[in-house]
Amino acid sequence: MPFIEELIKYKSCSIVGLEKNTGKTECFNYVMQRLPLDKIRLAVSSIGIDGETTDQVTKTAKPEIFLREGVYFGTSEKHYLTKLLTSELLEISDENTSLGNIVIGKALTPGKLLLSGPSSTNGLRRWMNEMQKYDIDLTIIDGALSRLSLASPAVSESMILATGAAYSANINTLVQKTAFVVQMINLELTSQENYDTFIDINNGVWAIDFDADNDADFGFGKRLVDLKVASSLSININTEGLKKCKTLYVSGALTDNFVNHIRQNKIFNETEIVVRDFTKIFLTPMTYNTFVNGKRKITVLQKSKLIAVCVNPTSPNGIVLDSEKLCKTLSEAINLPVYDLKKV
Repeated sequence: MPFIEELIKYKSCSIVGLEKNTGKTECFNYVMQRLPLDKIRLAVSSIGIDGETTDQVTKTAKPEIFLREGVYFGTSEKHYLTKLLTSELLEISDENTSLGNIVIGKALTPGKLLLSGPSSTNGLRRWMNEMQKYDIDLTIIDGALSRLSLASPAVSESMILATGAAYSANINTLVQKTAFVVQMINLELTSQENYDTFIDINNGVWAIDFDADNDADFGFGKRLVDLKVASSLSININTEGLKKCKTLYVSGALTDNFVNHIRQNKIFNETEIVVRDFTKIFLTPMTYNTFVNGKRKITVLQKSKLIAVCVNPTSPNGIVLDSEKLCKTLSEAINLPVYDLKKV
């Protein structure tokens, strides 16, 4: 079965979509029905609400979520009461949402359930840590919103990406946009030295400057400099005193304005920009490709494993793309298998 054997090598997986109605729930149900639950203990939840019968925006029918017997789950008090399965109530968590506290349960029979888990990535991490008391082998997070932040390594070790006609009705455009996201997901890890230097820095923009006359901080000629910039949303960078910046660490979002500003300063001609992970990157393909054209590059401290890319060739407004052509063209562009799960 495609990618299931790879999936169970990891402790956690996020299913994320590039747009609403790109097939996240279809993918969730595909995985749910094929996991070897006789060998692993599974827990599931979502960020936001998933499993509704009708899309609240487009008013089109949506696939419902089906759980198998033995699956542990986290959902709000409100939706726990509307479940269409028999379950054991294990505990009511301290994790709160607008729909009530998160209820932790275990399905005793197969059935349908609305998943409405923690509303933030921090809440998800707390819930996932809490679930370890039940000896969970694999946790799957269903991304009810088109939020790539769920795929951050801070949340999950692996991810499945869903894309499709709802993201773009033109195959070439869809392939180009999806391929760029995959390229960002697969960005190179930075060096271990950079990882050790930056991993505990959560604010600001920092530089590793190279000055052969200075032996400060760490290593001959290298020094760590706080550029006194709150975030990359500000491009007022004081470069006074910098000799030759080899590395820039951006703790928050990496934006077009910031990268274009850096590119125009000769101090940064051979600079490596490091971000925490790909979810911090908010660049257009043009900005990215222009910046890395030469001796500059962008790397990450942490990365998730992209296990699979799935497509939904049908959009909510009725546009249907050629599934075979879409899968083939996208697969060639990203050098990974691509699946239309309705045809697997």
